[in-house]
Amino acid sequence: MENRLIASSSPHIRSEETTQKIMLDVIIALLPALIASIFYFGFNSLVLVVASVAAAVVTEIALQKIMKKPVTVSDLSAVVTGILVAYNIPPSAPWWIPVMGSAFAIAIAKQIFGGLGFNFINPALAARAFLMSSWPTHMMSGWIDPAATADAITSATPLAIIKGTAEGQLPSIMDMLLGRIPGVLGETSSILLIIGGIYLIYRGVIKWIIPVVYIGTVAVLAVVVGDGSLVLYHIFGGGLILGAFFMATDYVTSPISDKGKIIFAVGAGVLTMLIRKLGGYPEGVSYSILLMNIMTPLIDKYVTPKLFGGAKNEK
Repeated sequence: MENRLIASSSPHIRSEETTQKIMLDVIIALLPALIASIFYFGFNSLVLVVASVAAAVVTEIALQKIMKKPVTVSDLSAVVTGILVAYNIPPSAPWWIPVMGSAFAIAIAKQIFGGLGFNFINPALAARAFLMSSWPTHMMSGWIDPAATADAITSATPLAIIKGTAEGQLPSIMDMLLGRIPGVLGETSSILLIIGGIYLIYRGVIKWIIPVVYIGTVAVLAVVVGDGSLVLYHIFGGGLILGAFFMATDYVTSPISDKGKIIFAVGAGVLTMLIRKLGGYPEGVSYSILLMNIMTPLIDKYVTPKLFGGAKNEK
């Protein structure tokens, strides 16, 4: 007789989604920006991405074997981390920079805390912070300007020009949308990143709340601080689009509730503009998301959905 009743432990909600499927969707969403980076910055872009992904995968396998844990590299989370680390690196950087970054991301920011689901900060952004403090020359110089001659080097990123730390002429909005501007590997083509982000929202991988509120907060604050004519440069001229869609939305390091996501996104937007206007760096996306990652447990503690069906606490 066929069993019609199945007893099992909670949770009783079933889904066909797996970590591998989710990560595959993220990889698909990131591919257009990779193609654009190769087109604009040359073959070294592909070398950096391949080196970064290889280092992430090898580090994860090695550490899981050393710690005698199941090897879970097939879930593709290490591949996504490797791609995002590479996307935060200047296109002229040597190949060992993303290798060091990915090794740090997997070993220190992820596996040392227990692996996927236990890290409290975004591994790729942690790697960027590590590389910025360790090799600032490679991370903050040697920008390639795809709008100029091939192999032309310039230090004048749009945000650096706005901040006044570098001289140059601001590119057109169209150039920033298409990616014809100096910047790190994966942040320049805003339109392709937005298309990838919309794909993730359509697939149900991420919600629209954090990207829209984060970008909206930066836009509003740009007007408030007197940069009203530069709003689009603040949105498209740095890593805001990449960070808003692909790193601030990380399941593990962002709040669970919708209200918590709003608080998280507003906080990230405020911190981004504070760093851009008052800090020493022209960009503030990475550090703002990392700081809000640290705040996520506190947000989840005080901003939680109401529970129904439970017994009332007796005083």
